Amino acid sequence: MTDMTDKPMEERMDTSTTRTLPGQERFVAPVDETPLSDVDSIDESAPATNMWASAWKVLRRNPMFIISALLIVFILVVALFPGLFTRQDPNYCNLNDSLNPGSAGHPFGFDLQGCDVYTRVVYGTRTSLSVGVLATLLVVLVGSMIGAIAGFFGGWVDAVLSRLTDIFLALPILLGAIVVLQMFRTNGSIWKIILVMVLFGWVSTARIARGAVMEAKNLEFNTASTALGSTPLRNLMRHIIPNSLAPIIVVGTTSLGTYIVLEATLSFLGIGLPTTTVSWGGDISNAQAVLRTNPSVLFYPSAALAITVLAFIMMGDAVKNALDPKSRTE
Repeated sequence: MTDMTDKPMEERMDTSTTRTLPGQERFVAPVDETPLSDVDSIDESAPATNMWASAWKVLRRNPMFIISALLIVFILVVALFPGLFTRQDPNYCNLNDSLNPGSAGHPFGFDLQGCDVYTRVVYGTRTSLSVGVLATLLVVLVGSMIGAIAGFFGGWVDAVLSRLTDIFLALPILLGAIVVLQMFRTNGSIWKIILVMVLFGWVSTARIARGAVMEAKNLEFNTASTALGSTPLRNLMRHIIPNSLAPIIVVGTTSLGTYIVLEATLSFLGIGLPTTTVSWGGDISNAQAVLRTNPSVLFYPSAALAITVLAFIMMGDAVKNALDPKSRTE
């Protein structure tokens, strides 16, 4: 028997690597039969693409996105240009028209105070949409900055901001808004409602932003930027946050409908916008008195609220599917 120790090291390594048991033989095709250059070649004539271009390619083929986008565009037109849809004054009320059914020029009829329901639904779009959009923008801005700072710097900064986030996370946004608005019960305004929403609504965005930044700061582009002399703050603002926007945009789009509903809920409870401001929540609250006799007075502002919220939820789901690589099937 030949002693393996008497063989050179190269032969022993070759024997150990090529020895196979019966039934475990492997076939290796010759190099000339596997043209790897054709498999690994890159089409240099193809246009450059990125995550956003790929997402748009997916979105424009999604029927849910198309339907929600058309609804949102229509809602925006109604909010920005209500005069295109009605010539009536939403605050003009005539008790002689109280609870009258629909007629020419007044398709939705009149409420208990004799106000035109159709006109108030049209003008209420601006108020409800303004509160939802402004609250969402501020929530995304505040939450993203807090989450980005916590995730990027880590250490005691992350510990302090994370504990602060946990404190606000334990407070339900509706309950917190009711308590704060009852404590500072002054003349209501849109900005007061928006600031209360921001105070309790930034938590979820901060948690999403923190996780996205912690993932992005360990990628190669951050290391390369630091090696080229970029400061940590510049890396955060110029590279890390832009590459962490996808999940933040998704949560912002989905949350917009939530803030519209929250404004309507606060106005319904009588602690939101003042009664002189036309809003869907206020009209729904006023319609309680005639719910059994004239349910249509409640139906129209409720339907407008439901359609608007549904449009933004559908948009959020479509954007989420487009920006999530795991859910794409092409």
